[in-house]
Amino acid sequence: MKIIESSHEIIDDIDGEAILKKIEKCGRTAYKSEDKITLDSAKNFVAGIMKRGHESVIEHVSITVKFVCDRGVTHELVRHRLCAFTQESTRYCNYNKKGMTVIDPSSTFWLNNDFCYDHWLNHMVECEKVYNTLINHGATPQEARSVLPNSLKTEIVTTANLREWRHILQLRTAKSAHPQMREMMIPLLRDFKRLIPVIFDDITEDS
Repeated sequence: MKIIESSHEIIDDIDGEAILKKIEKCGRTAYKSEDKITLDSAKNFVAGIMKRGHESVIEHVSITVKFVCDRGVTHELVRHRLCAFTQESTRYCNYNKKGMTVIDPSSTFWLNNDFCYDHWLNHMVECEKVYNTLINHGATPQEARSVLPNSLKTEIVTTANLREWRHILQLRTAKSAHPQMREMMIPLLRDFKRLIPVIFDDITEDS
């Protein structure tokens, strides 16, 4: 059994300036002000529409991200409706052959509680043993998966437009969000802010 930390990977090659230029070109259609487009007009235009709440324009750009996290976190993520999801399937993946991998919860839970962590770890080991026993006695992966834990590592590819990413990050980086969700989404927010000007600037990690 492997124990790993959650992570994310932005699959698209992101050119923040090109994104702003595309949004400006789309947005100026509403005002028929295409003649005002210059080499450096996009940033101010996008900042203006964001300030006015004209966020439908940023739906013209989508970004795909692959998350590695536990299955419990994905149960929350897939509740966002305006996304496309492709997730590692426990019906078809055979963890007897691949080995079971789980997400380490210790960075968000039980930092100073070895008793709880040790009990969690013992349960993970037991889940793997029972799963392997079922497989070795003829159970299919979709039958044996009923004993797999929420902490099981999964990979989920998520595509959403920029407006939906804003919505996701506003909810999932807030202090009231699930700690493991925040652990995954805060680094993504930092990456988006670094790569794409304006769009995510108003979202804070404490919101």
